[in-house]
Amino acid sequence: MTIRVMLVSPATNAALREARFGGDAPLDESGARRARAAAGGLPRADRLLSGSSARCRETAAGLGLCAEPAGALDDWDLGRWSGRRLDEVSAGEPEAVSAWLCDPSCAPHGGESLLSLCTRVGAWLESLPPDTGRVLAVVDPAVTRAAMVRGLSLPPDAFWRLDVAPLTLTELTGRGGRWNLKCGRPLGPEAG
Repeated sequence: MTIRVMLVSPATNAALREARFGGDAPLDESGARRARAAAGGLPRADRLLSGSSARCRETAAGLGLCAEPAGALDDWDLGRWSGRRLDEVSAGEPEAVSAWLCDPSCAPHGGESLLSLCTRVGAWLESLPPDTGRVLAVVDPAVTRAAMVRGLSLPPDAFWRLDVAPLTLTELTGRGGRWNLKCGRPLGPEAG
């Protein structure tokens, strides 16, 4: 049986607009309104999940989903950089940011390395039993990017070349560790 994993990126918030590292900021009014408007464009699912960030939980609620939390799908732990702006961290710690961008095993912020994130998300993908059916999860963009890297056996540095827009659907379908990708479909009433 084919497993279908559908990853929905959350709506926008101030942290996204300000290029902040993660953090747990709620949706802004525009993001909440867009999530509600996209509710009719979701595909059918057998299981509903969500990352634990406020942005993911509030997007799931706006989409009308009663999603259960899934710790393996939580946002990238960026340690002491969480909530800070990229330009601020780059100005204060240029060598650390450079190392973080160039070495997927590096975690100068004290959180997860890129390799650790991809391993965590990849382990979740591979743990899905063959009879899983259709899983819909609202997850932060880093989790979607990590799923694409692991699902397609891409090199870790490909993570930095993958963009995930707000309120888009990325699908991984497969079985037995072999995944196919359909990415970036905008959510909306016509997308169901």
